[in-house]
Amino acid sequence: QLQLVESGGGLVQPGGSLRLSCAASGSTLNYYAIGWFRQAPGKEREGVSCISRRGGSTKYADSVKGRFTISRDNNKNTVFLQMNSLKPEDTAVYYCAADFKIDQDMCGFSGYDYWGQGTQVTVSS
Repeated sequence: QLQLVESGGGLVQPGGSLRLSCAASGSTLNYYAIGWFRQAPGKEREGVSCISRRGGSTKYADSVKGRFTISRDNNKNTVFLQMNSLKPEDTAVYYCAADFKIDQDMCGFSGYDYWGQGTQVTVSS
């Protein structure tokens, strides 16, 4: 069974940067679209970004466009989320998730079957 482990979270000042990693084990990520989600206290979980199984398609929430970049290295079985120009509103637990795709090189913010444990990102001065 596919397992996902996030890392790279921490405390950063507004305007700073973090790079989150999502490392997979148990199966190759080659057939999975990967999404990054976040959940702040008292709020619903929201989609942040996703990347298709072959990397040909990416999507971003409007709130992070121009600041966050998603990428994947299937050889290392890892997906990354580079977060720049961080704002206090970005504070949340960030999760990566995997969606099995047979042939479609596309992604969205629904239908994910496998989830990591989350990593805390805190943006504060």
